[in-house]
Amino acid sequence: MPRSNARTVAVLAALGALAPLVMLVVWRRQDLLGVALALLCVLLTMVAGVAVSAARQVGNQEPVDRSTTVGPPELMPYGIDADTLEALDSRDALRAVRDRRRGTNGLSGR
Repeated sequence: MPRSNARTVAVLAALGALAPLVMLVVWRRQDLLGVALALLCVLLTMVAGVAVSAARQVGNQEPVDRSTTVGPPELMPYGIDADTLEALDSRDALRAVRDRRRGTNGLSGR
């Protein structure tokens, strides 16, 4: 089975969501079938939204330069990003990373 295009999936899901919505409006059912139709409509609308988002991202496949997104080197002197700093709670762990970056292998010159 060939892989579908994101735009095709978006159109089919939008049309598929429109059918239960029309049935709900015309029939005005307030039983289990009405709930099932409403849930189907919501599910297909979500699928259409994700497919539209995927179709938009297909055209934006440019490589991102990570050096400019992390921050200037003067603000990040040890090459540590914010996620790493957040993961390192203790000062000893941060000191170990700093020493490893310097190449002292844990031996201080003090």
